[in-house]
Amino acid sequence: MTDLTSVSASHAPLASMRAISKSFPGVLANDRIDLDIHASEIHALLGENGAGKSTLMKILYGFYRADSGEILMHGRPVSIFSPHEARAMHIGMVFQDLALIPAFTVAENIALFLPHLPAVLDARAIESRITEMAARYDLQVRPRALVSQLSIGEQQKVEILKLLLSDARLLILDEPTRVLAPHEVQALFRVLASLRRDGYAIVLITHKMKEVLECADRISVLRGGKVAGTLTRAEASEARLLELMFDKKLPPLQTQGPTPARAEARTLLELRDVGTQAVGAAPTLVGINLRLAPGEIVGVAGVSGNGQRELGDVVLGIQRCAAGRKFLFGQDFTRRSIRAARTEGVAYIPESPLALAVVPWMSVLENMVLSRPQVFARWGGLRMDWRAARSEAQRGLERFGYSVALDVPARSLSGGNLQRMVIVRELAPGPQLIVASYLTRGLDVHSALAARQALLAARAQGAGVLLISEDLEELFALSDRLVVMFAGRIVGEFRPADTTPYEVGRLMTGAEVAHDVHP
Repeated sequence: MTDLTSVSASHAPLASMRAISKSFPGVLANDRIDLDIHASEIHALLGENGAGKSTLMKILYGFYRADSGEILMHGRPVSIFSPHEARAMHIGMVFQDLALIPAFTVAENIALFLPHLPAVLDARAIESRITEMAARYDLQVRPRALVSQLSIGEQQKVEILKLLLSDARLLILDEPTRVLAPHEVQALFRVLASLRRDGYAIVLITHKMKEVLECADRISVLRGGKVAGTLTRAEASEARLLELMFDKKLPPLQTQGPTPARAEARTLLELRDVGTQAVGAAPTLVGINLRLAPGEIVGVAGVSGNGQRELGDVVLGIQRCAAGRKFLFGQDFTRRSIRAARTEGVAYIPESPLALAVVPWMSVLENMVLSRPQVFARWGGLRMDWRAARSEAQRGLERFGYSVALDVPARSLSGGNLQRMVIVRELAPGPQLIVASYLTRGLDVHSALAARQALLAARAQGAGVLLISEDLEELFALSDRLVVMFAGRIVGEFRPADTTPYEVGRLMTGAEVAHDVHP
């Protein structure tokens, strides 16, 4: 492993962070971290969720203030107390959640970010600058297009253009490939390679090793708030990076084929020409035909906002069918309630646990029994057997290898711990049909592996799983069948072995339409 100070020693760092520490209540996010960032280089910060990657870069961008340590630019100590001061030092950052105004045009969003704007904007001059920079780095966007009309990949191009036109020379990208299709990821990497050739320093925050090995010049691995090591791309391998990320070896995911359905087994889920009515800006579902058998995982791929969430809501009954019919376990559930679906054995892991799956002011234990209070009710519902509830909750957490405090309010948990709580609550009772949206979002690698293994175990027991995810690697690893959604429709259906992530990715972004979509 290469010492941090010796990598790229042929030229001085553009930026250096020395002994940076940052704490939040109960959490030491950064623990005396040293990091050098060089011009003409892509430097990846790799680590599991909670390792301290984003916190460290938010300190460099002035979003947070370090508790101790110092920052140097071109070898000179500087103080960066706000993003405004960071941009004055030519540092720019693109956050995971893009910061654009949907009702404004591309040019208007970029103009708001530019320094030294005159009182009266020269719209034509701004559009000309955008067009010139976009052509130089293959970031083509229409300056007069509304941001609300752009795909996620196009919006990300706008964010990068904002930084370039504001004279940033150090670009920080936080999980930039999180919601991109494979061909969009490759396009982004080509942009980054062009920027590197022109002398830009690029910091790529990620947890995806394959992408790091493809595009990074140097890789710093963070674990538990510390730098576990720094490697050049030539020194790095997946095995070495895993060794740095974790202090113990990860067990492999135990996959196996779908459980053969018995001839007499009921179809767990069937949607026949289902459509929904528009609700605000949410997409409507159009002509959805889908079947799910016992012992089968059907993956749903799509860029966020193309109807995947609405599909899950229709299955559970949160959103009603405006057209077509819905069948659960062989029964017509088109007009039946959420409670009826849950009682029949439907489990639901939503994309936002805090908003959709918990009561924030109730304790974790109370939330754990919330979906099945009748199991622990005594004396006709006049009292609850909290000892039995606690014992079952603890057994469920131990089965998954999770550790979550039971007596604290749910709102006090991190996003990852909330997700763990909901996964245990929904999967431990052994449901027949599981709707899982973004199952591993916010989870570290160990927890994500346990959650995926639990889905495979449920499938082996005869459960059906509708797995909604933007992670194509996860979908290809777990799914028996894949459906692709775009603009509220199913635009493709495949066996994972019969397609590629690139083909699926192009369907996800509307670049292609499948010739054969099976009902």
